[in-house]
Amino acid sequence: MKKLLVTLAAVLVSVSTFAQGTIAFNTRIVGQVDAPVWAPGGTGTTGAGSLGTVNAQLFLVGGAPGARTYTALTPATTFFTGTTAANRYVVVPNSNVIVPTVGAGQQATIVLRAFNGASYEASQIYGQSGEITITLGGQPATGAPLQPAVLAGLQGFELVPEPSTLAFGLLGAAALLYRRRK
Repeated sequence: MKKLLVTLAAVLVSVSTFAQGTIAFNTRIVGQVDAPVWAPGGTGTTGAGSLGTVNAQLFLVGGAPGARTYTALTPATTFFTGTTAANRYVVVPNSNVIVPTVGAGQQATIVLRAFNGASYEASQIYGQSGEITITLGGQPATGAPLQPAVLAGLQGFELVPEPSTLAFGLLGAAALLYRRRK
């Protein structure tokens, strides 16, 4: 009896792992996704320049509006640093993103966050896309495999400086103008 229960538990764990949903993490797929991330001011690039390394990370959104929770789905990736047009898009990870709590064929609400620090919460320049709800790909518990979900509906966004960084910048500009008048 004990062996039967252990075997049944192992089968259930492997089936639940097998049925996890997947996402193809790409912010630029011709005809499907075009979600550039812009530097502050909307003209600069995120992949290179004075912003330092800008990271991007997908998050699973949970909770009711006004009390949202965000669970990181991926390690942070960076933006391309090549041509001007390309460095507004993420470097595509080598494997699809696994959503551990949502099965293949089910819907999940996702956001993309970009930031220039160790984490979104600790960065000085950051931004977040609007929420999108997508049907996840992967291998359902029964039936044929589904292609990994693409981030269809994801919109580009602009990074913004943290308010204190902006305040220090304005204070410095005011000091320069004051000194220039003397």
